[in-house]
Amino acid sequence: MTYTGDVTPGGPPAVRELDRLTVTKLSVGPMDNNAYLLRCNATGEQVLIDAANEAPRLLELVGDGGLTAVVTTHQHMDHWVALEEVVAKTGARALVHADDAEGLPIEAERLADGDTVPVGDCGLEVIHLRGHTPGSIALLYRDPAGTPHLFTGDSLFPGGIGNTDQDPERFGRLIDDVEAKLFGRLPDDTWFYPGHGKDSTIGAERPALPQWRARGW
Repeated sequence: MTYTGDVTPGGPPAVRELDRLTVTKLSVGPMDNNAYLLRCNATGEQVLIDAANEAPRLLELVGDGGLTAVVTTHQHMDHWVALEEVVAKTGARALVHADDAEGLPIEAERLADGDTVPVGDCGLEVIHLRGHTPGSIALLYRDPAGTPHLFTGDSLFPGGIGNTDQDPERFGRLIDDVEAKLFGRLPDDTWFYPGHGKDSTIGAERPALPQWRARGW
């Protein structure tokens, strides 16, 4: 079945088989948060992006394969409700950018811009995107056999950047970082996976960048 990334709370996951990595996307309630389980096809090691909620469903998704780490994209509570339980039951490392670490319910290892989070033989580049929260991050997988894949948390969505509460300074930081670090570095065929809702590509969103900047949100 062709991967579309369309998932709904309580519904089945969407699975994307890449050459070296398998991406499984699951929506959890009550806020339609996306959680992503990444599995290295060579080693079987697994990493979860955002233990947002519904720990039993996330643990069922992990299955018997174990979990190496849980990466939290930012400190907002709807992205870590299940973090403590998932970490306790799997022994996984909790990872978050240093600037958002104080917002989590458990102690987590600090990440910085440019770090690499291993997923078996694969790696995720940490990209710090200031504005939605001080320590929001995206995670980039450069597929040697295909297009790049980008997990954006709540910093980039189809149709715009993340919420900055109508704060001009925060908006400026986020739009600048998204434009420079994502649109300025990545090709149009880069597929991105947001913290809520449907996926998109860099190329599909690129023409709207001037509009986003002009409207201020």
